Amino acid sequence: MKPAVLTRYRVMAWITGCMLLVLCLCMVLKYGFDTGEKATLYVSQAHGLFYMIYLVVTFDLSSKMKWKFERMLLMMLAGTVPLASFFAERKAVEAVHERGLATAAAGA
Repeated sequence: MKPAVLTRYRVMAWITGCMLLVLCLCMVLKYGFDTGEKATLYVSQAHGLFYMIYLVVTFDLSSKMKWKFERMLLMMLAGTVPLASFFAERKAVEAVHERGLATAAAGA
């Protein structure tokens, strides 16, 4: 496996996680303080776009690692729960490094 596959996943996991946290903040502002309605709209659309890219990148990593469907599904769902994508990213990096695939491809 090429290291770029893991790098793409890591970047998208962080972007998706950060966008979800910003979206949560916007939702609190919108429904708790009755402000930021337009910001919520724009942030939710941006998060949706980044989440779709995250799904594709997660599928790519999962298929190259030959992970079970359940693991792939949990990783995909991590982009919908605040902070979960950060933990899923950490676990995915550990799993790739355990198999030695990221470093072996870099040396080849």
